[in-house]
Amino acid sequence: MIFKSPWVLYFIPAVLFAVVIYTWRLRPPSFRFSSGTLVEGLKTSWRVRLLRVPLILRLLTILLFMVALAGPRSPLGETQHQSEGINIVLAMDVSTSMAAEDFTLNNKRASRLDVVKNVIREFIGKRSGDRIGLVAFAARPYTVSPLTADYSWLKSNLDRVKFGLMEDGTAIGSAIASAVNRVRDVPGKAKVILLLTDGINNAGKIDPLTAAKAAQAKGVRIYTIGAGSRGPVPYPAVDMFGRTVYQNVQIDIDEDILKEIARLTGGAYFRATDTPSLKAVYDQIDAMEKVKFEQAGFRQYEEHFDIVLIAALILLIIEVLLSRTVFLRIP
Repeated sequence: MIFKSPWVLYFIPAVLFAVVIYTWRLRPPSFRFSSGTLVEGLKTSWRVRLLRVPLILRLLTILLFMVALAGPRSPLGETQHQSEGINIVLAMDVSTSMAAEDFTLNNKRASRLDVVKNVIREFIGKRSGDRIGLVAFAARPYTVSPLTADYSWLKSNLDRVKFGLMEDGTAIGSAIASAVNRVRDVPGKAKVILLLTDGINNAGKIDPLTAAKAAQAKGVRIYTIGAGSRGPVPYPAVDMFGRTVYQNVQIDIDEDILKEIARLTGGAYFRATDTPSLKAVYDQIDAMEKVKFEQAGFRQYEEHFDIVLIAALILLIIEVLLSRTVFLRIP
């Protein structure tokens, strides 16, 4: 038996002592006789012998009330559960080449960026217990969200990602460096970056392989994803009449550098040429990156204050009834 608020028990002796002193100071009603010979030979009745019963019941009632206030409980044991969680930074390319519409969304042609955002949203929804951050990059990286376990807030920030957040270009090395900074000092052994791009590194001051080696030194694993169809792809443009027209544009991906980044850090490279293959990539990474660890849960208790409280109320009722009937005093 343990107590939720054991400090209450320390006041029990003082409270009981105060009640006894208060009761003792009250002068009991009595009759004065001119001579003791008038009551000699009278036997002490059982009522007189039990005169202190109401006081004892009152003290027990107060005792039980204070024990109930202290919160008696008994532990049922501490739960243990398996939890899965890692630190993940999603680095996504938002350069204008991601406007190419060679992917589909809801059976309609859509830009690479819209499809990537939709797939990432589904990926986030499948995770549990992870801390996930988001970095968007073009000519330079931009931290959309630091590591967080608030997935609703993360998704709302993902919805705000669009073209034009920074100048155009593809700074893969800078994006890796920014993502590494998000996870390098956080607790936990599992640190992962999911880097998605559809282009070639042509901006930023940090070489991709140099950034990858820094990630390797910090124990960060990088999965690289090359997004986009092979060959010319439809790219939206505006003609002289303000209408959206499509041009077939060749957008190249530096697969060699992405493969080397993944190899250096112990990750893997994936190529996604359409929406189903992109979803399959994130599903595969979702299945691969789950680190189990045992986490202490919470200790369960069975509360007993109600039983003690009921017992106190019963004693109180008995004390009141006896004081008003059998032990009733008439001054």
